[in-house]
Amino acid sequence: MADFSFTQDQLRELAADVLRHAERLGATACETDVSEGVGQSVTVRKDAVETIEFNRDKGIGVTVYLGRRRGHASTSDFSAQALRATVEAALSIARFTAEDAAAGLPEPELLAREDLDLDLYHPWDLPVEAAIALARRAEQAACAVSPLVSNSEGATVSAHSAHFISANSLGFMGGFPSSRHFISCVPIAQRGKDMQRDDWYSGHRDPRDLAAPEAIGDYAARRALSRLGAKKLKTRQCRVMLEAPLAAMLIGSFVHAASGGSLYRKASFLVDALGKKIFPDWMRIDEHPHLKKGLASSPFDDDGVATHDRSVVQGGVLQGYFLSTYTARKLGMRTTGNAGGSHNLIVAPSPDAPPAAAGLAGLLRQMGTGLLVTELLGHGINYVTGDYSRGAAGYWVENGAIVYPVHEITIAGNLKDMFAGIETVGRDAVTRGSRTVGSIVVNRMTVAGS
Repeated sequence: MADFSFTQDQLRELAADVLRHAERLGATACETDVSEGVGQSVTVRKDAVETIEFNRDKGIGVTVYLGRRRGHASTSDFSAQALRATVEAALSIARFTAEDAAAGLPEPELLAREDLDLDLYHPWDLPVEAAIALARRAEQAACAVSPLVSNSEGATVSAHSAHFISANSLGFMGGFPSSRHFISCVPIAQRGKDMQRDDWYSGHRDPRDLAAPEAIGDYAARRALSRLGAKKLKTRQCRVMLEAPLAAMLIGSFVHAASGGSLYRKASFLVDALGKKIFPDWMRIDEHPHLKKGLASSPFDDDGVATHDRSVVQGGVLQGYFLSTYTARKLGMRTTGNAGGSHNLIVAPSPDAPPAAAGLAGLLRQMGTGLLVTELLGHGINYVTGDYSRGAAGYWVENGAIVYPVHEITIAGNLKDMFAGIETVGRDAVTRGSRTVGSIVVNRMTVAGS
């Protein structure tokens, strides 16, 4: 781990120092996170280097408990004096906070005790000159597609590595290094006064798994070109297909609504939905926290609770929420190991599901007539009611073929109806963050245009 200034053993010793300070100063319980990250990002625009960014950061977060009173403080100073001052600050905060019956460390039997190697750390030895060359290759490939692509918002190559240790006064201590790298390109196509942009990227733990920069630039340029001549649609109701990256965002809305923070605050339309059917009976969503190289893989959550494979949705029925130790207690339930978020959700039809065509072209033929959405704008989602309304752009489809691009429209519906009305989950799956899913066809939404 030559990229880091501290070793894992040094981070462990810092975490142990924090726990010792907290015990000596009278805390009834303590948890801490010690982390360090390093990275670089290079952006090239119109063949010129636009930005070169380096980052190196570190930090220690300390949470202490005085009974059911909680205090938190943090510092980026790793000196012994700073650690003690941070613990004292957290204790001072705890003394002035109200008691919370849900506060406290997880039950000891739920903590992770097993070390798992999930193959998450693949540092990228990438000199700045090499990163610039990769970014140029992506942008040049985009411009080579057509003379109409002569401008861009840039191509970016980013490499990042981090490591951490989490520990608490119940004897838990765990952590690991990880990496995340990506290449992106955002070309602009122009015909006369008509300008359209689009983008594509590839992101992985291991740089050897990244798509070739030429492929990224070429595909992004073709996406931008295909949007030239975009029209508005007249307001209507129709089938809507969310392209796979946007389908991942729709599943993200499900995760938000099914998360403990939204549920115990009664700020979700999925309150009391456990055990109820919310998706079609052929649909399932599984969580796999231990996938090798997974972008959201981890042997434990932010509370130190061990993670496990589980079925979140089976037969369209909601089998489990996404709960941390705190939110589970607020709901009178048991943590699901999701402090910090979901872990590698995979959305897939069950074996008896209606067959999904292969590839986007096959899905369009299967849909017949409707709207293919490739970009969403704004954040018009009311999670209390499920009402959904977002700006959109994409393509109008008739008889299974794209007829023309569309823009300046809004798609609207209700998440409850949208989930229940999913007709197809495509086999064109992509992974975006913690979610892997193919394009999703919703049977009916309102498309507002001219």
